[in-house]
Amino acid sequence: MATKHAWNADIERFDYRPPGAYGLDLEVFPMSDLRQRGPEGEVHRTHRYAFHMLVLVTRGSCTQVVDFEPVPCAPGSLLAIRPGQAHNFGLAEDWEGWVMLLRPEFLLAAGAAPASDLRLVVGLERFPVHLALGDGEARTVADAIVQMRTDAAADAPAQDLHALLRYQLYALLTRLAIAHHQRSQRGNREPANHRAMQRFERFRQLLEQRFAQWHQVADYAGPLGCTEKSLARATSAAAGTSAKAFIAARICLEAKRLLLHTGVPVARIAERLGFDEATNFSKFFRRETGCTPAEFRRQQVA
Repeated sequence: MATKHAWNADIERFDYRPPGAYGLDLEVFPMSDLRQRGPEGEVHRTHRYAFHMLVLVTRGSCTQVVDFEPVPCAPGSLLAIRPGQAHNFGLAEDWEGWVMLLRPEFLLAAGAAPASDLRLVVGLERFPVHLALGDGEARTVADAIVQMRTDAAADAPAQDLHALLRYQLYALLTRLAIAHHQRSQRGNREPANHRAMQRFERFRQLLEQRFAQWHQVADYAGPLGCTEKSLARATSAAAGTSAKAFIAARICLEAKRLLLHTGVPVARIAERLGFDEATNFSKFFRRETGCTPAEFRRQQVA
């Protein structure tokens, strides 16, 4: 699947590095294969990845955990795990499914993507963690994944296989986007327009790079070449929340990851996340979660 190494002290991250001589930027395999790839129990540990991962449950049930949220999964459940998210597959062993890994570079860069492709590129980044597919949808998606696995093993130049798999991936993402859109429409959520999606995606990318240094909306509006109000409107349209709350949620998520998956002291975490005083970090964390960092750590390890 990948190799692991330390990230920011004690957090282990998996890089995309398929076994053997496999040289493509997208890999598909059954969950049963993944269980055999590492040491016993490794698959039950929490990791975060340097790649995108799609998981389709085809048989049995399990409860996976993504960024501290349990996600009950049944046949037809599709999980979309983004780079950097904390995830584990749960303790259940009696379930089967398909796992797809793809390097972020495999997708077109959002800035270079034509308008017709931008929705897909942004969509994978913002895709819901869990999408419950109907029986017919799940079979169609599973068939598409199996075909990609078959084609990845074809005797052909890597550049041709990459092109083929990229088009197949876009077709799969389009199908999933339609299913997600239909469910969103039933919830009466207004889809973001193209310009708002583009601005939000640039904001999201910049936030990933700077959340530990920049905590205010104004910090991002300037480099993005827009006003705070424009950024707020784009974030509300694309993510259904304010830009200020989106920034706070990202900082809080990183704090949770560090508190749970490392032994780094709270004061040091505060410093890493750009707080000049540990007390200010504790006030922020309590406001966002209802408990102090120390209480959160104790609750999670209890």
